[in-house]
Amino acid sequence: MANGKLLAVLALFQVLSLLLHVHGVSGAISLTHKHAKRPGAGGGGGGGKCHVTGFLQGKAGKCNPEHGSDCCVSGHRYPQFKCSPPVSAKTPAILTLNSFAAGGDGGGKSFCDNKFHPDTARVVALSSGWLRLDGTRRCNKMIRINGNGRSVLAKVVDECDSVNGCDAEHNFEPPCPNNAVDGSPAVWKALGLKESIGEFKVTWSDV
Repeated sequence: MANGKLLAVLALFQVLSLLLHVHGVSGAISLTHKHAKRPGAGGGGGGGKCHVTGFLQGKAGKCNPEHGSDCCVSGHRYPQFKCSPPVSAKTPAILTLNSFAAGGDGGGKSFCDNKFHPDTARVVALSSGWLRLDGTRRCNKMIRINGNGRSVLAKVVDECDSVNGCDAEHNFEPPCPNNAVDGSPAVWKALGLKESIGEFKVTWSDV
């Protein structure tokens, strides 16, 4: 009788193990916070992967919510990236909207030239991995952005910081994901996009 009960327990254990194996247990982290400068993070693109490398403890402060910026919440943990997907002739990215002008939601002066830029200038910020952490220095260089059936050349003037954030320098916004091209209003206009969209899937390449 005892052996019969033991066999029944073993059989139940095997069934449960099989179910767990079939359905799997995912340890993936859902990164869905909306951010004008830091949209929902992209894990891949271009045939490669880039995983979360750490977390930043959130700190709230004086945040300019222009263009739908996602302001930091004290105590919240925000993902950090020290990499970006590989760059190709058509690198997938999320185009976001940002003002690089003084007083805009871009925070401080641009990383590449320590200057502000008017909303009429076709300028962009790239995620940290694309700007300087993948072995290529793209500061003050031109890139081509394709989207909405159009193409535009824009100058890289800033970093969409994927590691640091939640401070005055970053408008008290969370770190950027790894797949952002943060474009000025002039870039959006050149692509025929409405600013109210907030985010748009594009491809980009070095020139």
